Amino acid sequence: MSGAVIRTATLDDLSAIHALTERLADFDLPPGRTAREIARADHPILIAQLADPREDVLFLVAEDGSGAVAGTIFANTRADYFTGHPIAYIEVLAVSAAAAGRGIARTLMVQAEEWARARGLVRVDLNVFAVNTRARGFYEHLGYRGEFVRYVKEVPPKGDTA
Repeated sequence: MSGAVIRTATLDDLSAIHALTERLADFDLPPGRTAREIARADHPILIAQLADPREDVLFLVAEDGSGAVAGTIFANTRADYFTGHPIAYIEVLAVSAAAAGRGIARTLMVQAEEWARARGLVRVDLNVFAVNTRARGFYEHLGYRGEFVRYVKEVPPKGDTA
């Protein structure tokens, strides 16, 4: 176990959480994506939850032994695309570089799974970039399996021959 203290995130944690989201782009990025856009994509929903908490959301931070925020998880309730049934969806899981490998991410995922179970949700979904082999390996180690592969193609503006 990580030995981290897990608690609900508060507005006071916002700057630490934003710093953690920089780690979401800590892999060889696919073409057409920037670290900045990946790190900041979830900021609006994180801020909204801290400012006006919703009951159908789990937003936790993990503090290390010094009391510093070393990890965070943000999960909400969505409808499954195919069945329409409610599921838990992990929007953000991030751990500081210093805390990597210490079990904090696993502890946060266990908390999210317990939260889902307590709410009667029978499935936890998340997305991960295909090229992010570190994250994919972590989730597969926890028993998650790949289900979709998303394909993208850049379409240049009309008249652009490049």
